[in-house]
Amino acid sequence: MKIIITETQYELLKETKDKPKVYNFPSLDVFGYEEPMDNWNLMLKFLTKKGNPDFTIDGNLYLTHSKIESLGNIKSVGGNLSLEGTPIKSLGNLKSVGGSLYLKSSPIKSLGNLTSVGNSLYLDYSPIESLGNLTIVGGNLDLEDTTIESFENLTSVGGSLFLRRTPISKNYTEEEIRSQVKVEGNIYL
Repeated sequence: MKIIITETQYELLKETKDKPKVYNFPSLDVFGYEEPMDNWNLMLKFLTKKGNPDFTIDGNLYLTHSKIESLGNIKSVGGNLSLEGTPIKSLGNLKSVGGSLYLKSSPIKSLGNLTSVGNSLYLDYSPIESLGNLTIVGGNLDLEDTTIESFENLTSVGGSLFLRRTPISKNYTEEEIRSQVKVEGNIYL
């Protein structure tokens, strides 16, 4: 039996075949310091066997105080992402977090490819130096006790902005900060 298809149909089939599959996991709420990292490691092992494709998580991902060093090829987390107290140094390919992002007391220095956080972002007591591609934080942004010197691409903070004990708090007035970033809430210098 012969199947005849048009050139357009052939190109669509070829395009679909060549596109890497993005795996979507509904939620990984069970991870964190109270739970063993076995589930996370098993998921990464599965993804390695599939050629390390991009993946997303619809719900929360709690890896607080774990020994995680990489997020693999994760593109987005629909809920909260907690990496507080972990040795993670890079967010890799992560572009968005739908809920809050907790990076307090982690050694992260740049947010890299991250463009948006739907709720609050906690970077206090971290050695953060760059907000990278971050443009929007839907809730509060806590940069207290960091060495951050500029907002780079950040355009909007939907809540309050915490800048106590930062170079920004020493070099800019509230009016100057508001001229750079739209802040809906209070600014704490």
